[in-house]
Amino acid sequence: MELNQFTVNWHYPTAIRAGIGRVQDLPACCQELGMTAPLLITDPALAELPMVQAVLISCQQAGLRCGLFSQIKSNPTGGNVSDGVQAYLRGGHDGVIALGGGSALDAGKAVALMVGQGRPVWDFEDVGDNWKNVCTDGMAPVVAVPTTSGTGSEVGRASVITDSDHHIKRIIFHPNMLPTIVILDPQLSTGLPAKLTAATGMDALSHALEAYCANYYHPMAEGIALEAIRLIKEYLPRAVEDGGDLEARAQMMTASTMGSTAFQRGLGGMHALAHPIGAIYDSHHGLLNAILMPYVLKANRSVIEVKLTRLSRYLELEEPGFDSFLNWVLTLRKELDIPHALSAIGIDAERVDDIGVMAEQDPSAAGNPIALDAKQYAEICLSAVHGDL
Repeated sequence: MELNQFTVNWHYPTAIRAGIGRVQDLPACCQELGMTAPLLITDPALAELPMVQAVLISCQQAGLRCGLFSQIKSNPTGGNVSDGVQAYLRGGHDGVIALGGGSALDAGKAVALMVGQGRPVWDFEDVGDNWKNVCTDGMAPVVAVPTTSGTGSEVGRASVITDSDHHIKRIIFHPNMLPTIVILDPQLSTGLPAKLTAATGMDALSHALEAYCANYYHPMAEGIALEAIRLIKEYLPRAVEDGGDLEARAQMMTASTMGSTAFQRGLGGMHALAHPIGAIYDSHHGLLNAILMPYVLKANRSVIEVKLTRLSRYLELEEPGFDSFLNWVLTLRKELDIPHALSAIGIDAERVDDIGVMAEQDPSAAGNPIALDAKQYAEICLSAVHGDL
């Protein structure tokens, strides 16, 4: 396959510049949005890498006064967002470059929202009509540059931020949080270690799969999810096996963006559980979704069996059906060295009842094909802790 075929400009769901080496377009993208002094928001590890230094230099050479903020946890907190806002205001910045994995993208979008608000960030939690309280004139423009293929936050209208005081993840939402320009450059993901490539790739799968199974009517999102799952099936193992496989990296970056585009249809029990578990145990979100996946699928079996039979035919699995699809998930996880039980990553059963309550209340639960209660979520969590499928 010719790699130059991945060099394209898309305009759905926002302006996307995709292709190998497209990060070189970043200064021009900032200027297109009227930025003269962007704040580059990334995570501490990336901030030390030549990749970020090269971006800063390219912006400066283009006449942009580019600052850097990187004090972000792997599960970004309200405090991280507040610190980012202060850095933005102190530096006299006029836009945000959000570069990195989901944590940097979510934090960057939240900072861009909050720089013009007079209310605390929790006032914009995705509950009811809270989003209408946003002063849109004060929001900063965002260019999003993902370096992983998992969260799809680059095309999301929300940020997942941890409320450290209450040990809960909250979804901060406004339609204008969707970045104005996205740069998908697969070269930026080639240095991602195999384990993180696997975990983030499974996160992309969870987005597409839950969107495909969600209980809302949205055939367009369902079609996007279907193809995203096929791309992940074909290219995630290749990306994990050979991090320098640019075709696999490009296809996974696209699949990640597709998964996030599709989940406007809804998410489900995987995310409803992963959010509170991640908030309590500070665990990697993608890895949690990967471990929880078969347990939630099994809980939903009675209403998704027909859909997964159709999906398994599209994926050309042998003997299409629910069992065939579940076995494919289990085989893929094993191939990618994903643990089978939450206990393998240090999560015990002590808080399962609390997690069940939090999962039932999580906004993602609304999209689950079956309305599960707190007790049922706790039972799923307990099964996942012990690896009892």
